[in-house]
Amino acid sequence: MPQPQFIVCSLDVNNFQVSKKYPGNGFLPVLCRAPSERRAPNAERRTPNAKRPHRCEIQLVRAARAARVLSPKYLVFRGQDTRIVAVRRFANGALGRPVRPAILRRIEHPNAMKKDLLLAIDVGTGSVRAALITITGETAAFSAREHDQIVPQFGWSEQRPESWWEGAAATVRTVLGKIDQGPHRVAGVAACGQMHGTVLIDDDGRLVLDRVPLWNDKRTREIVEEFERTHQTRRILRIVGNPPTVAFAAFKLMWIKRHEPEAYAAARTVLMPKDYINFRLTGARAIDVSEASCNYLLDIRTGAWSEEIIDLAGLDLKMLPAVKNASELLATVTKEGAHETGLLEGTPVVVGAGDYPVTLLGSGVTKTGMGSDVTGTSTLITLMTEEPVLDPAITNVKGIAGGWGAFTILDAGGDAMRWARRAFHDNQYSYERIVELAGEAPAGADRLIFLPYLNGERLAKQGNSRAQFVGLTSGHHAGHLHRAVMEGVAFASRRNIDIMKSRGNQLERLVAAGGGAKTRLWLEIKASVYGCPILTPSDPECGVLGCAMLAGVGAGIFGSIDDAVRRLVRYDAEIQPDPAWSERYERMARFFDRVYAQSESYWDEMETL
Repeated sequence: MPQPQFIVCSLDVNNFQVSKKYPGNGFLPVLCRAPSERRAPNAERRTPNAKRPHRCEIQLVRAARAARVLSPKYLVFRGQDTRIVAVRRFANGALGRPVRPAILRRIEHPNAMKKDLLLAIDVGTGSVRAALITITGETAAFSAREHDQIVPQFGWSEQRPESWWEGAAATVRTVLGKIDQGPHRVAGVAACGQMHGTVLIDDDGRLVLDRVPLWNDKRTREIVEEFERTHQTRRILRIVGNPPTVAFAAFKLMWIKRHEPEAYAAARTVLMPKDYINFRLTGARAIDVSEASCNYLLDIRTGAWSEEIIDLAGLDLKMLPAVKNASELLATVTKEGAHETGLLEGTPVVVGAGDYPVTLLGSGVTKTGMGSDVTGTSTLITLMTEEPVLDPAITNVKGIAGGWGAFTILDAGGDAMRWARRAFHDNQYSYERIVELAGEAPAGADRLIFLPYLNGERLAKQGNSRAQFVGLTSGHHAGHLHRAVMEGVAFASRRNIDIMKSRGNQLERLVAAGGGAKTRLWLEIKASVYGCPILTPSDPECGVLGCAMLAGVGAGIFGSIDDAVRRLVRYDAEIQPDPAWSERYERMARFFDRVYAQSESYWDEMETL
């Protein structure tokens, strides 16, 4: 890379980032982040009456230290609003005299465009989506391209990584074409996407398998059960922070090694879906720490791959990519990547993250005590904690902004309402009518309880749990039944929340997303059952927004992850618990837990009837 004529430094109270700028190429972040400090390095050696330097001066000194590795001619300082606040000469590793910002006009390339857009690429299970997001969080352009799941036999689910790349290239070209001078205005790129899909590439970057198992592929069930029988998973839980499950890449790799030995032997690197897109854009191979923490191979104590667990699984450490932070600069778009997508060669690409942690980021769920309720077909409950919650019923993902997201998945949510609509009304009633009926029934549905385990449970002492109504009488009508279903999903979610809280964690407020966030009554029920306020985000595309935040931090648009959240995340409403409802629900929740515990004794027996 050529020597930069000047570098741009973002000043922030708690963070500091340096970006180098080349004529015509815009802002290109470099990995030289200085630690936050409240005083100059020698401040403690000053006499008590000595005047401490101004915080801005401290940051100028820090900037000079970080910039020595680049040796620019000028340092340009800008505030959190991106406006230039100062320009200083830089020579021999030290700050020189101030100069007027007008000097930059003589340095910049005459055709250089303002870098005011961030590109987010989302590799979903049903489609690839691309969006150009402004630095204030608005969507400037959006495109999606669908792709199919391949189901060769029951329990299997596959896709072609080449289809992901074709979709990414096509949608990126589309959004760039919708904006005047689109490629020139992109400050940075970030990819997110479905987690756990296991892609193998060889030394030359070619796919070893043209179809790969996805997150919802169940072919590894026997391997997981065998692993549980032959290893002390309780002890391993303290190392990897998670119980074994069929979704994790560790078990998919074990299956490939056993059933596709030639493909496994030919593989050099294993990548997740968004990592494969990054590889095609840049040629770089890496994984973010959040995704790595959900593969059953990362040592949560060190943040590095666990050689012990890799050996237990019979896998190869050399196949696992480097672990990096999600907002860290991975590389820049190559000539080949630029040709296929329409992006400019040299455009910065950050490491990115999986769709789930990115959605948490985009909804502002980053601090300890915050929670998330994503209700679609299933219900995903997350609580941000300082440390992982080590319990066989809880899964943990490393937070992008720090801490951990302890979460559970309830295979009921919108699916429970869908079942009730079909079973009670033969799909003749709209969901709006069903919610209206539920609203006519009182809180507690006149002492009617519903256990919503229509499809069992993924992580529980017994996975064969069943759904049931308890307390049904001839006085109950359809509205009671529908309200009991909605309340039952909330009680089951609270039961999982209580497991997390039993480790000393607190739930202070919760952000709702997904289809369930559109139903006001359900949010009021959940707020009263959980005993905390529920917020609804203004931007329903939390994942795309979170992805853009990562690109913005890496590109130097935002000083830090916290800065991006503070500037871009907004909420439409805050729903408070109803005191009268909460009092009734507190008693019913305890009863729900007792019914659940007593029902365990006959679920196995029902299997033999």
